[in-house]
Amino acid sequence: MDLIESYKEELRLIRKPWTGAGIAFIVVALALLPLIKIDFLIYMTTVVFIYAIGIQGQNILIGYTGLISFGQAGFLAVGAYTFGHTYMNGFPLIASILAAGFIAGVFGVIVGFPSLRLKGPYLAIATLGFGIAIYQILLSSDAISGGRMGFVVRKFPELFGMSQTTSFYYFTYLLAIIFTLISYNTISSYIGRAFIAIRDNDISAEAMGVNLARYKLLSFSLSSFYLGVQGALFAMLVGFLEPNFFTFMESINIFVGVIIGGLASVGGSIMGAAFIILVPQFVGGMKEFVPVIFGVTVLVILIFEPQGIAGRWLKIRLFFRNWPFR
Repeated sequence: MDLIESYKEELRLIRKPWTGAGIAFIVVALALLPLIKIDFLIYMTTVVFIYAIGIQGQNILIGYTGLISFGQAGFLAVGAYTFGHTYMNGFPLIASILAAGFIAGVFGVIVGFPSLRLKGPYLAIATLGFGIAIYQILLSSDAISGGRMGFVVRKFPELFGMSQTTSFYYFTYLLAIIFTLISYNTISSYIGRAFIAIRDNDISAEAMGVNLARYKLLSFSLSSFYLGVQGALFAMLVGFLEPNFFTFMESINIFVGVIIGGLASVGGSIMGAAFIILVPQFVGGMKEFVPVIFGVTVLVILIFEPQGIAGRWLKIRLFFRNWPFR
């Protein structure tokens, strides 16, 4: 096992040459993917990028801070409708995306206040109530949701002579890289150490000087900001919003992505996003079996590989690094 000898080395994103080579290969391969000119493949990869952003945010909350939340759909809806109303009323694209993330973050702080007193299933139920409340508000408020006709959102513009699908692909790819770097740097910093300390034992963390209220609310707001941006990108991807996009099942899907990809793993969040997006495509017309597949996979992961796909990948990498000596 590689030992970290200094704090500076721990903060480094890429510690080994072969790791850098592997990451560079993946980055270049994804950048060249649109050259294949298969619209369906480009579209599905774009969806993976979008969900990877939101699942990273939830992993900061659930995996690193240890706060269970089932209100993801509510934050997605807040971000999506905030973006829709601002963008369609003349706000610049980037400003609208930031507004979506900011408003979702504000709601995250509000919902995060119960986390100062509630733990475990009680906190999960409180956040679930928020998601259901947002859904009911959208159903009953035609001014926000557009009523039966829904809410039309202008799609991402064409750039540099590329098609709309390709332009949006590169835009979401860039945002996915930016948010991944933010996640890595946040977790490697003193903020990430505070999150992990709260997850392991909040009483001990407070005894060591960690401000529980500050960092719990920060974790909620940061994860909600990620979900708000995901909601904004989702709105542009679909070009249309209606309340049934943000049901409880959407919260479950994101939660499944966190568990299957790997708790407390930024790379696992990306793998989890790929899993929940690509698996339904392989079952074809048997979409009703997707929840069963997700449920069985979560059980298998929890029993045999609690660290998820990312944990299994680390074990495989360690095996080949130590081979033939074990």
